[in-house]
Amino acid sequence: MTNYDSVDIFTDVGVATRPDPFIEHLRSKGPATWLRPDVVAVTDYATGLAIFRDEEHYSTVNCTFGPMELPFKVEGDDITDLIEAHRDQIPYGNLILNQDPPHHAKSKGVLMGIITPKRLKENEEFLVTLADRQIDEFFKDGKFEVITQYSQPFATLAIADLLGVPEEDRPTFKTLTGSLPGEIGGVAPEDVSSNPLAQIGIFFFKYIEDRRANPQKDVLTDLALQKYPDGTLPSTVDIVTAATFLFGAGQDTSVRLIAAMLRYLAEDQELQQRLRADYSLIPKFTEEVLRLEGTAKATFRLVKKKVKIGDIEVKPGTSVMLMIRAMNRDGKRFENPADLDIARRNSQEHVAFGRGIHACAGAPLARAEARVTLERLFDRTKNIRINEAKHGPANAREYNYWKNYLLRGITELHLEFDPA
Repeated sequence: MTNYDSVDIFTDVGVATRPDPFIEHLRSKGPATWLRPDVVAVTDYATGLAIFRDEEHYSTVNCTFGPMELPFKVEGDDITDLIEAHRDQIPYGNLILNQDPPHHAKSKGVLMGIITPKRLKENEEFLVTLADRQIDEFFKDGKFEVITQYSQPFATLAIADLLGVPEEDRPTFKTLTGSLPGEIGGVAPEDVSSNPLAQIGIFFFKYIEDRRANPQKDVLTDLALQKYPDGTLPSTVDIVTAATFLFGAGQDTSVRLIAAMLRYLAEDQELQQRLRADYSLIPKFTEEVLRLEGTAKATFRLVKKKVKIGDIEVKPGTSVMLMIRAMNRDGKRFENPADLDIARRNSQEHVAFGRGIHACAGAPLARAEARVTLERLFDRTKNIRINEAKHGPANAREYNYWKNYLLRGITELHLEFDPA
């Protein structure tokens, strides 16, 4: 029996790949508990939701990867100004996900200028064609590996279309995948330029500079010329940062969401038939999968001002680990929380996409990608099922997951199907 009191969540591969027993151990200690002297874990839905919405006491400067050695000495009961003065020295500190008000509002304005309702509708029309193209590549085989043959290229090209990437460059984008924060035992590349997101950034820097010099009637020109809410023109770097952020975040979320949905359906033929008979159930199913198997297991906040979390007094400079997976399985909020129930009335109360000002701007895109995927697969196939030669029989399945303390994702999923 594992002694969870001695487990280090940041290095233990067993907890990373099988998190739920450890999560329930933490939950048994109360809404918040110390993981180590500089980190508090929150498992309670109501407590975590309040922190998501509290920009006064918490900074998101550390949300990308968690606890860190701060580049300044913590002094006093309020370190807000110290964080801002040293933000450039904090890894990813200027990424939109890590920004605090008021700077975050300007950056999110750029992002929302990209993800407009009109652009999402146009993109959704493309998704149908894109889904069929991907299915065509393996349709005759009667089997496929979900991530490499479908969800990864599908999600990447979906965002490429949303951002107006020229058709001739899309084959290159199809091969580029985002970085993986929180990977246990992972080694960061010495050459930053080898990071796929850096390569995507180089493309977009050229696009934006070209469209500002030579405007055209296309999405990239709209992107290049959009303005902040105050009417000023963002720098090229600000727009490039927003575009590359969408690629990284979109891949993590959509790729693993699609895989998780298909695993549930391939394991549960009765559920699969219910959805095949009534496509209107797909959105409810999507929300339940997001609640149970959302890509983000956790995110972080840095305490700016002295605050009380549950019964714990927390000083500035402390990292708070918001256990999203635990919050989404809180029995006080969700009845029978471990069950997938497409009739659940409050499924959308999950926090898989975060809450507050940092709620995921790309959530509508991820939901659209998931829905279109199931509709096109249902139209073109019958009897989607687990490939038992790859994953074993029903009573002894074998699946591998990311060795990651932040993110949850199956590494491969092999399925079989009959043509419709």
